[in-house]
Parts: sequence; structure tokens; C-alpha cells
Amino acid sequence: MSSPAVKPIPEGMHSLTPYLVCANAADAIAFYAKAFNAVEQFRLPAPDGRVMHACLKIGDSMLMLTDEWPEHQTFGPNSLKGTPVTIHHYVQDVDASFRQAVDAGATVTLPVTDMFWGDRYGQVKDPFGHSWSLATHKRDLSMEEIQAGMRDMQCGQP
Repeated sequence: MSSPAVKPIPEGMHSLTPYLVCANAADAIAFYAKAFNAVEQFRLPAPDGRVMHACLKIGDSMLMLTDEWPEHQTFGPNSLKGTPVTIHHYVQDVDASFRQAVDAGATVTLPVTDMFWGDRYGQVKDPFGHSWSLATHKRDLSMEEIQAGMRDMQCGQP
């Protein structure tokens, strides 16, 4: 009897999945649950208590994370003094989701506003140094309309 074929991309996963390094990943898991309604799928603790690997579900997407491992040169953004990466999160109600993240302890880096590309959009930094953008798509626009909106913004027009 043959066994079913193993899927190259596991059920519930997408082809791209963010994998975050956090100082104190257990606290990060609790924060993401409170800030973004993350649901923990699993957690693999290391013998010393650090999180070796965890997987959370936020909306319809997965997020993986681990503790810092300095002995393997694996550091989170707070240890590195910043991050070049922003995790983009589409939500049903950006204003409510943004408030929820800030109430949970995120820091506002860009207040929510209507953007020229058709999204209502804002950015926060989480307590672990990761940058998040939150958005609700409000208007479908052509590339020409987006480019005109960008030009207007650069010229200081509404």
C-alpha cells in the first residue's frame, strides 16, 4: 500500500512566510496574540527554555519566530539597532487594528491615513523591534491614478 504524496508546501502555508527573531520570543508570542489576534499553532522549546521555533497564525497567514541565539549569530532587530524589513498586514478595519496594536504596546511610526494608492494605512514598531504596516484597501485605482496621486503628494497637494 502506497502512502499519499507529501505536499511540497504544507497545508495552510503560503510560498512566503516571515520568520522573525525576537529577544524573548515567548513574550513576542503573547504580544502578537494581543496586538494582532495571532493564534499559536505550535511551539518547540529548547532545553534552556528559549523558543527554538514557533508558528503563529495571523488572519490567513503564518508567522514563524524564534528566540535570539547569539551563539549562532542570530539576533533580533533590537539587538541589531533596527530592521530594514516591514511586515505588511491587510486587515478589515485598519483603524481598529491599529488601535489594538498600540494598546498592546506597539509604537506609532506613521499614523493611519488615506494613501494615494487606495489604502488606509499606518505603521507601528512592536516592542521586539519589528516594523509592521497595517492597511485596509479602500479604493481600486489604475496605475495612472496612483502615479498622479504620488505626484500630487510630492507637490504637497491633497
